[in-house]
Amino acid sequence: GPNGAGKTTLFNVVTGILTPSAGSIRFMGKDITDCSVHEISRLGLARTLQIKSVFHGMTVRENLWIAAQSRRGVFRPFTGLKACRAANERADALLEELQLTHLAGQEAANLSYGDVALLEIGIALATEPKLLLLDEPICGMGPAETERTVEKIRELSKRIDIVIIEHDIEVVFDISDDIIVMALGTVLARGTPAEISENADVRAAYLGDDDA
Repeated sequence: GPNGAGKTTLFNVVTGILTPSAGSIRFMGKDITDCSVHEISRLGLARTLQIKSVFHGMTVRENLWIAAQSRRGVFRPFTGLKACRAANERADALLEELQLTHLAGQEAANLSYGDVALLEIGIALATEPKLLLLDEPICGMGPAETERTVEKIRELSKRIDIVIIEHDIEVVFDISDDIIVMALGTVLARGTPAEISENADVRAAYLGDDDA
């Protein structure tokens, strides 16, 4: 949907940042309407932000380790050592999966925009989510970084459910199985890429087809 359609607001409501004014939110059969951000995260729902959010003064590996330990309870009595070891293993696995191993010791502040985006995805994955929400993951990237990030998202989608907010129409149509188009806070249309591309309401509201 266009700017102001309500896409990020929807993500904020689903993840507990905002409280819905009406209705309820269910995730994996559980009502999470009144759950906190932390509670929702522990249930298996993770997200990235439009403005990339990482610890710039820490290394790539430290960023991933902190995210992994938050899931595993490193600082809990009696379970800390085992959880710490598991967090280390999870961080190393994510470095390899995201092809960031060569940057493990680099501070996040020194990364390229594309690498920061992958790191933020890694931070979300470190919590072992069942559903991953990505808010404009390729915004601001050049063609090469976009291609790399899209391919990684495609790979991840084989083992985890992913919902993406994205303005690049070509990317949306290329990577999506199901598309929801929003306008003014409401759902305008939902369908496959082929169905959406032929939808007259969508073409008029978003694709700029005045003859639709």
